[in-house]
Amino acid sequence: MAREVKLTKAGYERLMRQLEQERERLQQATQILQELMESSDDYDDSGLEAAKQEKARIEARIDSLEDVLSRAVILEEATTEVISLGSIVELEDPVTGERLQVQVVSPAEASVLEVPMKISDASPMGKALLGHRVGDVLSLETPKGKKEFRVVAVHA
Repeated sequence: MAREVKLTKAGYERLMRQLEQERERLQQATQILQELMESSDDYDDSGLEAAKQEKARIEARIDSLEDVLSRAVILEEATTEVISLGSIVELEDPVTGERLQVQVVSPAEASVLEVPMKISDASPMGKALLGHRVGDVLSLETPKGKKEFRVVAVHA
């Protein structure tokens, strides 16, 4: 049996939107490829080859998204007492007072470009956060050395 992929409801919906976008891109890429094949001569096939490669990349992305979504298990709302998968966590650097908000998600949902930043439960920070509560101080090894964070709040 294929391994389950645990996703938040928002993460599942985001991946579904990405799948729809990729399907639209595939239709466009197929149309472009077809036009290039009809107008291509034997001497210039570099554009044709690039179009074939782009279509293959889109198809691979669709396959990957469909695989993840077919194995998806949508998580129930996270608790606000203990950090678990799906929890939104507010952290504070006890030295600088700088605050950071992250959401602990599965690797399939991870994205540092979103707000709050979505960190994988398989990452060092994700692993360190799981099971902690408000008030706990945790220590992480970062590329810049050891860093401490205090858990300020946990949201569902």
